[in-house]
Amino acid sequence: MLTTQQVEHFRNYGYVPVENFFNNDEIRAMLHELERFKREGLGHNVATEGDGTTPSDVDVNYQIIPLKDKSHLFRSLPFHDLVLETVNQLIGDPVVRVLDQIFLKPGHSGTGTDWHQDNGYFQVADPTKGTAMWVAMHDATIANGTLHVVPNSHQMVLEHGRDPGSNHHLHTEVDDSLAVPIPLAAGGVVFFNFGIAHSTRRNNSDKERAGLAYHFLNTDYVPTPFPKFFPKDLVHLTGTDSTGGEKEFGVRVAGSWEDEVRKLVDAPSA
Repeated sequence: MLTTQQVEHFRNYGYVPVENFFNNDEIRAMLHELERFKREGLGHNVATEGDGTTPSDVDVNYQIIPLKDKSHLFRSLPFHDLVLETVNQLIGDPVVRVLDQIFLKPGHSGTGTDWHQDNGYFQVADPTKGTAMWVAMHDATIANGTLHVVPNSHQMVLEHGRDPGSNHHLHTEVDDSLAVPIPLAAGGVVFFNFGIAHSTRRNNSDKERAGLAYHFLNTDYVPTPFPKFFPKDLVHLTGTDSTGGEKEFGVRVAGSWEDEVRKLVDAPSA
């Protein structure tokens, strides 16, 4: 769980970094799945030549979305007790999982994800009632393009348009001098509310870097009707509508995180 000071930082500035949130075995399991995703071609490069359409022959921003239908590990992660306890501290209870995805940036060719507020997509009435959880699957540094945020930007509603560097994303304009980079060792996370402007930068290192992102929302703030970009496949994690995953997946998922980690860590190729 977070300390009082960490919760206050999230309340005051809209984000909070947390070191060592996931342990080494958990990161090994995530990377095991990432390698499988790559082998099976389960993602796609969203980078374009700058026209929002033509696939780039130079830049790579490899997106894997969603994750819950591709991996029992990532399906179970939002039910992990530590995740739920922390999210509940930040946005209250009950909670739904809105979205899960990975962005992989290869060394040198990996391009960033441009500035945006998640609420540019989700359009919830109070962006502070939703939070992203961005996980460093590899060590995330300034050199390899770690996450950058603009503190307190949830106090502004920024205009978004189509990102010409991506085949489907939105972006906004931000004063780069306000940006705060957040270097993290693998296993560290950043929580930031839906109104925080954020981006990642180009990977100028020799090694790949992947970021895992989940989005959570207080159930009382789920918009109706759903806005254009709001996912329709919500997973109820807590509250009276939660069945531990049985309603959404046909099996009970809650409580399976540690078993899923162990299976992958013990696998021959882990």
